[in-house]
Amino acid sequence: MKILVCISVVPDTTTHIRFTDKMDALDTSGIQWIINPWDELALTRALEIREQPGSGVTQISVIHVGMKDTEPVIQKTLAVGADSACRINHAPADSLETASQIAEIVRKELFDLVMTGHDSADYNGSAVGEMLAELLGWASFSSISSLSVAGSVITLEREGDIRSETIIAKAPCVVTIQKGIAKDPRIPSLRGIMTARSKPLTVVEPVKCVPLTRFLRFENPAPRSQCRMVDASNVEELVNLLRNEANVL
Repeated sequence: MKILVCISVVPDTTTHIRFTDKMDALDTSGIQWIINPWDELALTRALEIREQPGSGVTQISVIHVGMKDTEPVIQKTLAVGADSACRINHAPADSLETASQIAEIVRKELFDLVMTGHDSADYNGSAVGEMLAELLGWASFSSISSLSVAGSVITLEREGDIRSETIIAKAPCVVTIQKGIAKDPRIPSLRGIMTARSKPLTVVEPVKCVPLTRFLRFENPAPRSQCRMVDASNVEELVNLLRNEANVL
């Protein structure tokens, strides 16, 4: 079985986000870029599955749609154990563009299982996995918290409001990964870092795709109002503020 893990490169979660003067684009200066945490867990689980006897996993590849400055982050995926990487040389405008570019590679390489993070830490779109499955004509399974592979049979679990759901699927399919799929992301070892330099990182040019989304302007959230302190014994004033200013009573 060949597994493809889709990787998104996002700002570190501690990054202070700023926009350009016209508020029409992200100011990328000084940003520390990382692997999207959900995608990193997907890759971790793929590596765990390959190590299990009888899984039948022979290859784990990663793919990313982005420009050359994302390659240091992609190299980390090779250092933790991915066999190969592919970067599609394009800055996608929306989720459809991302899914369309990945779909073209999947059709050519004939992967059996495609794994994506349930969400991304930047735009929180939760759309690429389902769009990719639709473009490929494959079954898709979302918010998966447990995944195991035995040959061509894939066993999935996802948590519901009341109970968990177990799904038996067959390759090929697309799975979007939720937190809980793996405990901790893997940290590259020195040997892994050295080995990553000899692993293939292929760069391909994008196919033509017209995006359906255009960002006109970004806005910062409104500043929080000043905290009002009320004496613990002044219940009447507290009720008045909650009712007439906060409008919660």
